[in-house]
Amino acid sequence: MLNVIEHGSAQPDELPLLIVHGLFGSGRNWGAIAKRLSATRHVVAVDMRNHGNSPWFDSQTYHDMASDLAEVITHFGGKMDVCGHSMGGKTSMVLALTQPALVNRLIVADIAPVPYGHDQNQNIAAMRSVDMSKVTKRADAVAQLAQTIDDTTLQSFFTQSLDIKDKRWRLNLDVLERDMDQILSFPDIASHFDGPTLFLSGADSDYVLPAHRDTIRAKFPKARFAKITGAGHWLHAQKPREFIQSVQTWLDHTQRA
Repeated sequence: MLNVIEHGSAQPDELPLLIVHGLFGSGRNWGAIAKRLSATRHVVAVDMRNHGNSPWFDSQTYHDMASDLAEVITHFGGKMDVCGHSMGGKTSMVLALTQPALVNRLIVADIAPVPYGHDQNQNIAAMRSVDMSKVTKRADAVAQLAQTIDDTTLQSFFTQSLDIKDKRWRLNLDVLERDMDQILSFPDIASHFDGPTLFLSGADSDYVLPAHRDTIRAKFPKARFAKITGAGHWLHAQKPREFIQSVQTWLDHTQRA
């Protein structure tokens, strides 16, 4: 099973909330948000396959990742609310479309069920370029990444997946690079999810566009849309308070199982 990080305890009137991170992330990245949301419910954050402390596998397809989540949900009782960001959002959508009995409510953070044209392999190349023999602290890796990555947020984000003691990335870069086309795509699934669904986006992001709404509503007929002002794709990191408030408010005002 995937590595999980638990926050809070089971509540008799609330299903657990599963948090699913995006590409190059980990459950640990969501610690502060998970802790805040756990005041009223049990929150479980996962490390996706080939990320963090979860096992490495020779594939990164959405059907495989959705099966991983299904195993976690089954372990924790068989049904959960699910919140996924970016790659984790796509995985959560695939899970809801293929195994809807496991998903009560769905929150999709800044991603749509469509293919994207951007590439992430330049970031993999940047991580590979880090000379681990010269890394004794996180700042050493940040300085090396800065030679090829201008965005200081990304520099810091990537180094959260750095195992300084063992001088390695907690990311299966070979598989992520090989299956990047799978990660950027979205599988053709002829079904829909009838549960309550929130598409929560950054107002400054172009990942969820008005042109995507017909596709979203065809697959998620109960979809609702909200934006966080001043946030881009990394809305949970850029505006954590607003993200927490949006998620908590929506969960409080939508139908429970």
